[in-house]
Amino acid sequence: MKIAISATGGSIHARVEERFGRAPYYVVVDSETGRFGLVSNPAVLAAHGAGPQTARILAERGVTTVLTGRVGPNAREALEQLGIGVVEGVTGVVKEAVDAYIASGRWT
Repeated sequence: MKIAISATGGSIHARVEERFGRAPYYVVVDSETGRFGLVSNPAVLAAHGAGPQTARILAERGVTTVLTGRVGPNAREALEQLGIGVVEGVTGVVKEAVDAYIASGRWT
């Protein structure tokens, strides 16, 4: 399973970005290897449709769950259609958000 966390910077020590589609980066964590990867978001400056574009980018990388502050309705629909789960209301530092998600027991 891979989770993506919206991030303000390109590190696990960056803050969680509140806006899903406008996050400049996503830290992707693989549950099988425990490795972190970084995805730069080319849709961050899109005039329209940043959320759905971002959903497709993450789906292409095998992401199954997104941790973020909030997701707009168009992005939510795209994520649902792609079979990607969403956890909203996430704040703080990316690594801490991942640790909290793992501790929640939803990490499988």
